Formats: sequence, structure tokens, C-alpha cells
Amino acid sequence: MQAFTTLTGIAAPLPKANVDTDQIIPARFLKSISRSGFGKNLFANFRFKEDGSENPDFVLNQEPYRHAEVLIAFENFGCGSSREHAPWALLDFGIRCVIAPDFADIFHNNCFKNGVLPVRLPKEVCAQLMEDAKLGANARITVDLEREVVVRPNGEEIPFKIDPLRRHLMLNGLDDIGQTMQHATAIDTFEAKQKAAQPWLYA
Repeated sequence: MQAFTTLTGIAAPLPKANVDTDQIIPARFLKSISRSGFGKNLFANFRFKEDGSENPDFVLNQEPYRHAEVLIAFENFGCGSSREHAPWALLDFGIRCVIAPDFADIFHNNCFKNGVLPVRLPKEVCAQLMEDAKLGANARITVDLEREVVVRPNGEEIPFKIDPLRRHLMLNGLDDIGQTMQHATAIDTFEAKQKAAQPWLYA
């Protein structure tokens, strides 16, 4: 998993509440267990018309938001089904951070497991950040996980809090497997002792 320390990038405003995982990545695209390739269908029902052409009114089809690395939305982001494909699609598109007043629990957990940082900020602050984002490429937002602040284009710093363990894992790029591998030496030592004590189990 790619580490998340400090990100400065274009933020895309998505002034919607209750954005569910089927809107993030529609069920018809869940045909792979690979984490890659889902970005092209992120928000497909919003981004594309029935004939497959782009919907020019949707923010991610507009410049500079095609290159957004931060998404700002309203409450209950990621509700609906528990599909892990939703953070896969966000990450594959290029979005490393979602800022919203709150998130559905399973989506929130899945983000941390896949290197997408979910930041909770009050709705009125999210609304301010959306106004900042409307300035486009001239309004880059910084998300500093080490210091736990979001920096607006005007320099104002907005604090946020992340669970200390999750913060550590994100800063060091550790998913579930990475956490286990931190203890590889101890695991190898244990296995060697078990093999010496009970060799017939390893025959």
C-alpha cells in the first residue's frame, strides 16, 4: 500500500449527501477481483450518458478536476453495500483523500485498508472547501496527515483527527499484510521452534 504523508492537489467538489457505493462503482462493473482498472468506471452513472459519451456537467469530466486527488462531499459518503471496489475505484482514478462530514462505517474501514484517507470535517467546513475547490487549478488543497491538518488555499489550517493506529499504518503504507510482515522475524522464530518440537507436523 502506498504511504500517505502529505498530499497537495486539486480538489473536486461533489455537493451530494448519501453517495452510496453503487454510485461510486456500479455493480455491473464488479467483474474482477484485481484492484486495478476500476477508475475508468468511477461514478459511471454520473460521468457518462446512456450512449457512452461523457456528461460535461459532471465535475470529474471538467478541467482541472479530471486530475483531482481530493474529493469533497457531504454526509454519509460510501453508504450502501460493503464492496471494497469503491475505494479501489477512487484510488485507481487518482483520488487519495475524501473529505466529508462523515462516512459509512464499512467504507471508512475499507479506505484505510487501501490507502485512501477519509477525513471527517464539519459540513460547514466541507462547504467552504467546496467553494475553494471551485477556483480550480488555482486552489490546491493540502492534506497533511503527519500534522493532521487540511490547509486551505488561503493558508488557513483546519485540524482533523485520525485514530493513532490507522494514522501510523497510513503514514507507513501498511495494509493488513504489511502489518503481519512487520512481525516476520518473530513468526519465523516461532515456526522454527514448532518444527523442532513437533517435526512430524511438518513432514
